Amino acid sequence: MRFSLPCKPVPQRKQVMIMNRIIAACGNDCSACPRYNAPPYEKTEAELHHTAELWYKIGYRDHVVSNDEIACMSCSPENWCRYRVIGCCNEKNIENCSQCAEYPCDNMRECFTVTSSFEPKCRQICTDDEYAVINRAFFEKEKNLNELRAKNKL
Repeated sequence: MRFSLPCKPVPQRKQVMIMNRIIAACGNDCSACPRYNAPPYEKTEAELHHTAELWYKIGYRDHVVSNDEIACMSCSPENWCRYRVIGCCNEKNIENCSQCAEYPCDNMRECFTVTSSFEPKCRQICTDDEYAVINRAFFEKEKNLNELRAKNKL
């Protein structure tokens, strides 16, 4: 499976470019995410299926989902999010959590904790290349938000 992705800006809602990466409202790096399927980051059917299988093995899903379900075009209020990050950012009229006066709030602390709880399983299940991608895409969200916050001196 191909995991290297081009780094070009994609105008999407609630995403910020930082050093040629697309950072979501919660700090995920969409440009590294194997689910992110917005142009120019389109994935093949085989890549999406591999990701769906991997998500099941890791425990992100309770079964292998369809390619349509695993593919992500970006965050939106209509997408399910356990932490309701997009809704919160919309309510506060901010692009991402790093811009919030309450950052890191209890909600985001829980998000960071739950996200990192998957890391041992990812190390066990994933190849080195897969783990590197998942690490960059998800496990660095707090680092990404902290970098944005420092960059904007908030």
